[in-house]
Amino acid sequence: MLIKYLSHSQRGPGRLAICGGLALLVAGGVVGQSSRPRRVQPKPVQQKEDLLLLPKPTPTPAARNTNVPLLDIKPVKPVADSSAPVGVDTADTTHAYTLFQQKQYALAVKEAKLIARNDPRNAEAWKIAGFSELALKQYPEAASDLQTALNLQEVAKQEDQPTVDALSQAYVLSEKFEQALPLLVKATSRAGAQPDALMLYYRGWAEYKTGKTAEAERTFNAVVRANPKDANSLYFLGQIALTRNDPAAAIAALNRATVNDPRMAGAWLLLTSAYLRRAASATEPAQADADYLSAVRAGEGLIKVRTDADAVMLFGQALIGAKQYARAATALEKVATPEASSFTFYLLGVAQSRVKSFPKAIAALERAAEKKPDDVNVYRELGYAYEVTKQYAKALGAYQKGLSLVPTDADFKESADRVRPFAK
Repeated sequence: MLIKYLSHSQRGPGRLAICGGLALLVAGGVVGQSSRPRRVQPKPVQQKEDLLLLPKPTPTPAARNTNVPLLDIKPVKPVADSSAPVGVDTADTTHAYTLFQQKQYALAVKEAKLIARNDPRNAEAWKIAGFSELALKQYPEAASDLQTALNLQEVAKQEDQPTVDALSQAYVLSEKFEQALPLLVKATSRAGAQPDALMLYYRGWAEYKTGKTAEAERTFNAVVRANPKDANSLYFLGQIALTRNDPAAAIAALNRATVNDPRMAGAWLLLTSAYLRRAASATEPAQADADYLSAVRAGEGLIKVRTDADAVMLFGQALIGAKQYARAATALEKVATPEASSFTFYLLGVAQSRVKSFPKAIAALERAAEKKPDDVNVYRELGYAYEVTKQYAKALGAYQKGLSLVPTDADFKESADRVRPFAK
């Protein structure tokens, strides 16, 4: 089977980036640890599904029987004779197959396509072309040619397993999950055969991407039973658990994923988020404190493999939750560029305020307010920083702005009344 020699980079989905929305997912409980000033919960942020699919991992299938041939392609004579161009015998796929065996994939494609053009019913020519294109990572082309080969095989009642398996891979890797899934079900449900771990992983991926979450969870669990160190399936199990708001199950799966693949940035990111989410919902302060410290440790794993703004911002949230404000300020200052999000500046302002660096806190919070004028929590923090530095007129303005956003908020009303006599 072609699966045997696919390069490591071919075995998994591609990368996709996170955005600030993920940080907002767990923001509600992070800075609420201090008693002053009191926060209100922001409106929940609607997440897109792909925010949790970051980055797409590279599967690590279990060991396979190396005695199985890599590819079951037999050179054949075409059904109908055709005129052969000079130097090429289009009546035989032997040479094209030899080129494929020699890993001269581009030449194999060229010759197989020439044979297929002269004899469109030559299933082996389409098959060699498709397998070669798959090796070249030309996934849409491979899917098209392998589908043609399979159609011809079905007409001749000669369908073979390698073509089905290769076509399912081509569809998955070109992200045509609807077309891939029936083939993957067939490939992993053969009577009397042990399902291939990689094909099971692809099946779980296709089920997840087509909205069949329960089926995907069962499939990924089957992969993990066959190979307990499959970090990629563990990653998806963690993602599915987070989607159903089960941070405990997510933490269990993602801890295993990061142990088995410490370079998997997406698993570290989700693990940090899961700890923050559980800490924010904890009813016991001791449990919340433990989860915030665990989030810090997960964040430390994350920034070893990713140092972009989103990763550092999530790490900063964990540090603030764990009351490690000086570390949070140091980390967040590095990503507080002019292009940074409002939330980055807000977190930086909170961290600076907690270490009593109020001028820096004010500067960060003013930038946050410029970028997101309707964030009520910014005005709560900004009003407090102004008040502490005796800028009472500005403090009154910040509290009044917050009160205009949430007119029933008693804390804003009390704060405005407190500073009003001193505002000039």
